[in-house]
Amino acid sequence: MPKAKRTKSSRNKVRSSEPLPGAELVDVSRALARATARLSFAAPVAHVYAPLSYAREPHEKFLALARRDIDALFIGMNPGPFGMAQTGVPFGEIAAVRGFLAIDGAVRAPKDTHPKRPVEGFACTRSEVSGQRFWSLFSNAFATREECFERMFVWNYCPLAFVSATGANLTPDKLPRAERDAIEAPCDKALRAMVEILRPRLVIGVGAFARAEAERALAGSANAHQFAQILHPSPASPAANRGWEPVVRAELERLGVL
Repeated sequence: MPKAKRTKSSRNKVRSSEPLPGAELVDVSRALARATARLSFAAPVAHVYAPLSYAREPHEKFLALARRDIDALFIGMNPGPFGMAQTGVPFGEIAAVRGFLAIDGAVRAPKDTHPKRPVEGFACTRSEVSGQRFWSLFSNAFATREECFERMFVWNYCPLAFVSATGANLTPDKLPRAERDAIEAPCDKALRAMVEILRPRLVIGVGAFARAEAERALAGSANAHQFAQILHPSPASPAANRGWEPVVRAELERLGVL
């Protein structure tokens, strides 16, 4: 399928006169890391992984790819155990991060991890299916990562991964309401700052939870935002397993992102 050509617009002209947003995003990320480090969680959470801190080097290399006035800011839920929890990159399947994104870097082992969920950084041999599917779509749609990031960026709403005593991955939507409320304050603030800096045309939730959190967090912001949603690439989704990429690519073409 031929790749869509992008026409130059006033958005591009504004972008060229401004500094790249990477340094501003680093400030947002580090503030979010500090704020969420002060939170505490009760059972069933036994371990909390904070890749914005221990995988800071590759995470901030990813932030340096960002551009302003993009077509779409994709919002994920939180780090996956074999993706961002290892690399610091949203949907950060290791082969995709090293290959298409051309990012590598030091990842420090957190002090408190579950033996079934070690943090091995780029030495991890497990593959994250969600990340493989997500970045495969964009590597197939764009010739280079630079072309890709002229159009889009990705941010996980919650920067923490949660693991139970048995080693099971716990998503933020499964936490008690009080703990979710505590997470929402710093995560909402970071998302609002991210949108203000990048000025996306669309905010696209990767799955229903991410879209709902984005709509709620941005509801009181000064600027109006257009929202959309794509199917989550998780292998736990039967619909995703029936052919995630063609379905999502068609939707993104309809939205003018591809």
